[in-house]
Parts: sequence; C-alpha cells; structure tokens
Amino acid sequence: MASTETAPAAPEAPATPEAAPHQDLAGVEAGLDALDAVQPHRTSPAQLLREKVLPPVLGVLLVLGVWQLLFSLHVTPEYKLPSPLDVWHSLTDLWYQGTLFSIIWTSVWRGITGFAAAVVIGTPIGLLVARAKFVRAALGPVLSGLQSLPSVAWVPAAVIWLGIDDQAMYAVILLGAVPSIANGLVSGIDQVPPLFLRAGRTLGARGLGGARHILLPAALPGYLAGLKQGWAFSWRSLMAAELIASSPDLGLGLGRYLENQRDASDMSGVLLGIILILTVGVAIDLLIFTPIERRVLRSRGLLQTGR
Repeated sequence: MASTETAPAAPEAPATPEAAPHQDLAGVEAGLDALDAVQPHRTSPAQLLREKVLPPVLGVLLVLGVWQLLFSLHVTPEYKLPSPLDVWHSLTDLWYQGTLFSIIWTSVWRGITGFAAAVVIGTPIGLLVARAKFVRAALGPVLSGLQSLPSVAWVPAAVIWLGIDDQAMYAVILLGAVPSIANGLVSGIDQVPPLFLRAGRTLGARGLGGARHILLPAALPGYLAGLKQGWAFSWRSLMAAELIASSPDLGLGLGRYLENQRDASDMSGVLLGIILILTVGVAIDLLIFTPIERRVLRSRGLLQTGR
C-alpha cells in the first residue's frame, strides 16, 4: 500500500548578501511595472459637470442675485447701480448694432499680438539673466522694478514717444509683459536641478542646444507661470492704454468703449465694459493657459491623470 505521507519541503536556501541588491532591484522594477499597469481614472461627464461647471455657474448666479437684491432695495440711486437687466439691454444694443464682436476683437487682437511679441523678447532676456551672473546683477533688479511698476504709468510716455496709434499700445504691452515673462523664466531655471545641466553637458547639449533641450523643458512649469502672468499684464496694460489714449486711428476697443460710456454717464455701459474685459481675460486663461498647464503638470506626474 502506497504511503500517503508527503515528503517535507526542502528548506529555502538563505539569501546571500550578494543576492540582496538584486532582490531589491527586482522589487523596485515590480513596483514600477505595477504603477504602469494602473489604468488612468477617467472623469465621467456627470462628475465633470458637478465638479467643474456647476460651482462657477452657482458663483455667477449668487453674484447676480446679490446684485439684483441691492438694486431692489434701492441701496443706491439707479444711475449709480443699474439692474442686471439694464446691463443685459446694453449688451443686446451692441449686438443689434453689429459692433459687439468688433469691439471685443479689436482689443483681443492687440492683446494677443503684443503678448506674442513680449514672449519673443522676454524669453531670451530671461535665459540671459538666468545664466549670466553679471547680467543678472545688472538687469535683475531692473526687471523686478519694471514688473512692479503700474502699466498705466507708461501710457503718457508711450504717447509722447510714438504718438496716439497702435505702436503706443504695443509699447505699453511690451513694457508691462516682458519683465513678467523674463522673471518667470528666471524663476523656473533657478529651480532646475544642477544634475540635469551636468547630464546635458555630458551628452553634448551646450549653448543654445542645452537651453533648448535641457533648460527650457526643465523650467517649463515656472516659465508657464510667467507666461500666464505676462498675459495678465498684457491685458491690463492694453486696457490702461485704451482708457487713456483716444484717436480715430485706434478704433474702438473695450477700454475705449468703457471710457466712452463713462463720458456719457451711462453706468449700464460702464458695467458692461467691465464685465466684457473680465470675461475675455478669464476666457483666454481658461481656454489656452489652463489646458497647457494641466498637460505639463500631468506629464511630470504632478497632476492626477483623470483630473
């Protein structure tokens, strides 16, 4: 009769000190493989609506409700605080006149064109200031001072230098945006680990090649923050210039429309101008900069994939 007893399992050989590093490395590789195998969580349309769309909509409705309440309670005379419906009527008047989009586009085109020129100018300045100690010592305080200077202070000088035309508008935009873009790039480069630069030099990335392939990609989060701030300064600078400078050659932008409504003591038009300026600035940030920023952060593992 065959025995049903099983032979005892042979004891495992004790791990040698030489095998320990290989076991640790295998464990690390297994952990990385497990991370790669995780499927990214996708946000459902209902969750996206609940978390991203509903809160700002409720915020806008709350502001409109408080505004209407103040108007109904006659907290201040109607010519100082018109109702939301009065502002809506001002908007529809522009729509029926066919001037709404032309007013918006005049300012948007100037802002985008000036901002693009500021990027072209501010990026090499930021690289130079970040990498050259003498240049940083000479220009660093100047850039910081220019960034803190209100953009409206440049408008009278730009008008005297260049006249009341688009050149003066673009000059004000450049003087407001270039320091922010350059300082943002400098801040981003300062946060690049020195190991990246040494590795780039070892691989032959020097000079402009190192700046293109090592510095700018590594400093991209800080650089992108500088670009966002540069756009904000561009838009604010442009509105300040349009508010002050007036000429038929400039056309009718949002800033000039706002000033015209003030001259006419039309508070509904004034509030409409403010709302349009705010809406355009927020829309550019949400439609252009926010998706780029999220993509950059996600590519660096700083943002959840499903968000």
